[in-house]
Amino acid sequence: MNRDDLVRLRRARDRMDRDFAQPLDVPALAREALMSAGHFSRSFRAAFGETPYSHLMTRRIERAKALLRRGDLSVTDVCFAVGCTSLGSFSSRFTELVGESPSAYRAREHDTGSAIPACVAKMMTRPVRGGQAPAGS
Repeated sequence: MNRDDLVRLRRARDRMDRDFAQPLDVPALAREALMSAGHFSRSFRAAFGETPYSHLMTRRIERAKALLRRGDLSVTDVCFAVGCTSLGSFSSRFTELVGESPSAYRAREHDTGSAIPACVAKMMTRPVRGGQAPAGS
């Protein structure tokens, strides 16, 4: 992979991180990166170790966890606030990455980590793929 491709892939990843709540899809991101959708997906996975969709969903779930911890929004409101269009898909992906349903996560007490610096809390609460997240993490 050449340097220009990596620069374009980083820009696409940065856009996903910044605009996660916007309607983003692989073909649109690939066009911005001046690549075909297939080449973009393969190159993204080779560069970052995950597919563009997985990266975007991880960002959305990270933000959803923060909104659910606040407790003032319903699961449905959080789903749409983070850019998901299907409550069922959102709930399934959330459960897969976090280890518990969004409703259970929202209902649980979250004050125990209030003394932890935000940078450490973000690292410790990042969703994990592959069923590795213990329930209640």
